[in-house]
Amino acid sequence: MTDSIKEPLVNPADIAVAVVGLGLMGCSITTCLLMAGHPVIAVAPIPGDMLTACPRIREHLKKSFEEGLTDKTPEDLLKRLHITENYEDISHCTLVIECTIEDISIKKTVYAKIEAVVSNQTVITSNTSAIPISILQRETGVPERFLGLHWAEPSHTTRFLEIICGDLSGATHAEWLYQLSHNWNKEPTLVRKDIRGFITNRLMYAMYREAFYLVENGFATIEDIDRACRNNPGYWMTLVGVFRWMDLTGVPAYHTVMKELFPTLNNEMEVPKLIDDIVKSGGKGIANAKGFYDYTPEEALMWRETFEEFGFEIRKLALKYPADVVQRKLEEKKKEEEL
Repeated sequence: MTDSIKEPLVNPADIAVAVVGLGLMGCSITTCLLMAGHPVIAVAPIPGDMLTACPRIREHLKKSFEEGLTDKTPEDLLKRLHITENYEDISHCTLVIECTIEDISIKKTVYAKIEAVVSNQTVITSNTSAIPISILQRETGVPERFLGLHWAEPSHTTRFLEIICGDLSGATHAEWLYQLSHNWNKEPTLVRKDIRGFITNRLMYAMYREAFYLVENGFATIEDIDRACRNNPGYWMTLVGVFRWMDLTGVPAYHTVMKELFPTLNNEMEVPKLIDDIVKSGGKGIANAKGFYDYTPEEALMWRETFEEFGFEIRKLALKYPADVVQRKLEEKKKEEEL
């Protein structure tokens, strides 16, 4: 796999994709695939999802059409969608994306149902964010065609996608997914060696752990931490990542700080008490208006709507600064100089 591959070599209309699991992420992933042009077979392992999935996907498509992410109406795109409880309906699919809960025994049952109906050439992936792919692929009959596809919510507006190779994953399948994902308007990251948490979660959870440490030990409030994140990394991370940021702002300074700061950072192994107390008391965050902040039902709803609005707005800005933005500018400058 090389980092230079950018243009997709496949036609999404020719590739039927199955999405198994229709919770929040399953629905937004389905939305992304429909907008990319795929025929999608969406399987609802939980019967209740048969009632909620289509309205949720329709609303995603409606908003995406209004925001200009697609020039096709929800009605046009929904013609490519089939929602079912019957696994046999996915027998012709080229790619399967599993989006069930983070429970190995449940996933193993789902994989058995998938493999019972698809061919051995069908690529099977998991949207897990917590279970190593090398563990999950050993629960399948053909582990070399099994990889991870780690999406971010909302999947139809973000550029984020991680493609994770397990110990037994075939390189050709990773290459194919890397090419295909450019049709989904992603800037994919290939995780070449499997590791728990993959790339983004390992980076983010290191930050979460330090955030809890600073709050629980009285160095800052929850509001202080959130404000610092919004106004520092939140300011530059849409344009660059941590290594480019150090290049832009002076590598030696970071080297000096690391020598003094790293030994003082928190490395506790236990779940922080602050989040443990919230979860044990039933808190789910915006979902039930009970989290690190206090919310009225109206505030919780407004935060959810504002987050969705922000997703579309930040996407517009981010698309003005793709990964190769500097190369494009240099090419334009060269053309102007040649005129």
